[in-house]
Amino acid sequence: MTRPSASMTQAWLCVALLWFVACLNYLDRIMLTTMRTSVTDAIPMTDAQFGLLTSMFLWVYGLLSPFAGFLADRFSRSRVIIVSLFAWSAITWLTAHAKTFDQLLFARGIMGISEAFYIPAGMALVMDYHRGPTRSLANGVHISGVFVGSGLGGLGGWLAERHGWSYAFKLFGIIGIVYSLVLIFLLREGPREHSPALESSVPATKTSFIPALKSLFSRSSFFLALIYWGLLGVVGWGVVGWMPTYFKEQFNLGQGAAGFSATGYLQAAVLVGVIVGGAFTDFWSREGERRRITITVIGLCLAAPGILLAANTSLLVVAIGGLMLYGLMRSFADVNMMPILCLVSDPRYRATGYGILNMFSCLIGGITIYVGGMLRDQHVDVSRIFQFSAASLIACAVLLFFVKPSAKLNTDNPVVSPNN
Repeated sequence: MTRPSASMTQAWLCVALLWFVACLNYLDRIMLTTMRTSVTDAIPMTDAQFGLLTSMFLWVYGLLSPFAGFLADRFSRSRVIIVSLFAWSAITWLTAHAKTFDQLLFARGIMGISEAFYIPAGMALVMDYHRGPTRSLANGVHISGVFVGSGLGGLGGWLAERHGWSYAFKLFGIIGIVYSLVLIFLLREGPREHSPALESSVPATKTSFIPALKSLFSRSSFFLALIYWGLLGVVGWGVVGWMPTYFKEQFNLGQGAAGFSATGYLQAAVLVGVIVGGAFTDFWSREGERRRITITVIGLCLAAPGILLAANTSLLVVAIGGLMLYGLMRSFADVNMMPILCLVSDPRYRATGYGILNMFSCLIGGITIYVGGMLRDQHVDVSRIFQFSAASLIACAVLLFFVKPSAKLNTDNPVVSPNN
């Protein structure tokens, strides 16, 4: 086998291995929300307390993301991933043994800590292996595991009805622990990308947190990317949090039908979008890396009418079509965020940068859901939330348009052999 073939094989093996980690990452965090009745029957709690279980995870997860990203830049990304998977899987298993609300809340908090370390490290490792013509597609395949894991979250409720709420936590906790042991032998560290023009030839072990922050925030394009990703989080959390309510009230659907109509079709469209969007972006960007930004801007401009269509029709099928258009086009933004970050940041600090973006998006998203509830209490029509979301997508497109790739970035070698 030639050297390039071995390199390509290793690069896609990395994506395949991380796909299952991403799937477990979201499955383990989401399945609790699908078994509310079973959990509250076993551990009495108020609705506010049950909501706090998710909020606790989100707050801890978001706040730890920048530091988690820095560790992935400072040390071996593959080891950070393996330790993170083992830790949250063990915590998932321990969650099944909670007997009180306080114990369950504590478990969710430490799960937020352990899971925070995966996404920045996983994203950065994929970028280490895939450069140029495979970067967006590889990222799209990787994050498709996130959406599959989200979709499979319903398994928690199904298993809880048949075996009790703790069964799913024990099962998937054990699966994750075993898989983390498998990754010790299969997942390898990728070749770090160095750019002498950006003074990135210093070994990764020499990186420090404060210099990383200074480097990232010294670039105006990173500021724009931060605002852009936070605003996109407002849209994403607003749609996910309030579209089921809108469908239920607008089309007189039951809770289950409204939830499936608002999320099932959306997730299907996004799953297709991250693959198609990644492949198309890689093909179109062969003439220049700036095109990764351009195709994302176009996708956002097409996603905005989808939300408006979904929120301004009396026909359910048209609303679903608009929601699917939004999901398909918005996924171009999801699949290209990390590749775009690679265009505007020092290669030494990519995971740190993504951790900062992730933190900002999570915190803003949590505020969005809360503000949406306040507006509902004031009897504001839910469709207003989606009108604001559509306008926010256009604002995102404008912000992204002004993000400028660094002319000094080294974009040689689409895939670099781990043996180099």
